[in-house]
Amino acid sequence: MRRDPPHAPPETASQVPERTEVPQAPVAPGTEPVERISTFHSLRYPEYRLLFISGLFIFLGVQAQMIVRGWLAAELTGSNRGLGGVFFGFAIPMLLLTPFGGVAADRFPKRTVLLCSSVLLVLSALWVGVADAFGVLEYWMLVGSSALQAAGFAIFGPARISFTSELVDRRALPNAVILSQISMNSTRVIGPAAGGALIGVAWIGTAGTYLITAALMVIATLIIIPLPKQAKVDRSDRPSPIAELRDGMRYVCGNRPVLLMIIASYAVVMFAFPYIAFLPLMATEIFNVGSAGFGIMNAVSGAAAVIVSLRIAGHMGANSWRIQVLAGVTFGVGIVCLGIAPSFPLALLALFVVGGGASAFQAMNNTLILTESEPEYHGRVQSLLMLSFSGFGLAALPLGAVADTVGLRPVFVGMGLSAAASMLLYQWARRRSPRPAPA
Repeated sequence: MRRDPPHAPPETASQVPERTEVPQAPVAPGTEPVERISTFHSLRYPEYRLLFISGLFIFLGVQAQMIVRGWLAAELTGSNRGLGGVFFGFAIPMLLLTPFGGVAADRFPKRTVLLCSSVLLVLSALWVGVADAFGVLEYWMLVGSSALQAAGFAIFGPARISFTSELVDRRALPNAVILSQISMNSTRVIGPAAGGALIGVAWIGTAGTYLITAALMVIATLIIIPLPKQAKVDRSDRPSPIAELRDGMRYVCGNRPVLLMIIASYAVVMFAFPYIAFLPLMATEIFNVGSAGFGIMNAVSGAAAVIVSLRIAGHMGANSWRIQVLAGVTFGVGIVCLGIAPSFPLALLALFVVGGGASAFQAMNNTLILTESEPEYHGRVQSLLMLSFSGFGLAALPLGAVADTVGLRPVFVGMGLSAAASMLLYQWARRRSPRPAPA
């Protein structure tokens, strides 16, 4: 049984109800009674608060960079294939390094892993900012920066999520995971809008925006330093990283609920998340709204994500897997609506649906996977989950080529239908899964 971390804040009767151990028969995952806690309950833990704030700075920089990178790629290549290529450059390092990022999160002090990943993220931003400032930026540099950022995220993602389970107690874990999701989604409101606005400021432009994001990531690195550095797992006489990776894969394959959730994530992310790669050309070529409109599109999607995350942050348990399925289907339907939207206002409405569905799906998936897996496997399980985002980058390049041939709208419709169908198949497989046997 997980013990409360030594750095958790003192709890009083007025803050947290007294916890007692009551023997209960196991229930099916995702059907537990609702446990209501305050929306920002986990921020009472000082160390989790630092992790949360550092994530805000990291994601704010990344979201602003996404706007600028897409804008620069469109300027340098003028094609959907060029936009897809930048995401392809992100996908390859994610595919190769993410599993080992999970091993590192389970093997080494997570603070050290986070610091190393933050340095890589700083360097990826500085590279493009300096090159652009001196007028020597080329397309291959954008792809290289995207690859370096992916290497940082391959390490950062598993360590950040698995670290969460060490900084709060088990009761607060679902709330902490959703708050982490909120920290990412809230920056999708501010980051794209700020990035789009800064591009239009003559004395800042694309170069200055990249340098500003690098400074934000430096701040995030400094915030990480006070986090506890001790390793939570004894590393003496441990197997090799490759052996640990194999052990993690065997664990996932033997845990059917976790395996199904990871497969569902792969399907939804690979089929539908590439829509992000093509929003710049949708903004400029279909709706003619420029960089400001592109920023608005991202901000609307992010706003929906924040609203949905806040709604479910204090309510976890009852029928969670059904909410997960509904969210995934909603996300896919929203992509279809975006593909057929006849006007920019209706496209924004579709993006609101897309953002809310994607946020709820990711939050439920991450929470259920953490609660259904053993703590010593959290890093490796999260790394296997994050591999789906390398798949989304790999899919972006061929989808971009298809979009150049048949147009963006049919591609969006196909992506959305595929994601919705995948979630319905997941629901069918989940229903056929055996229920846990009573103890």
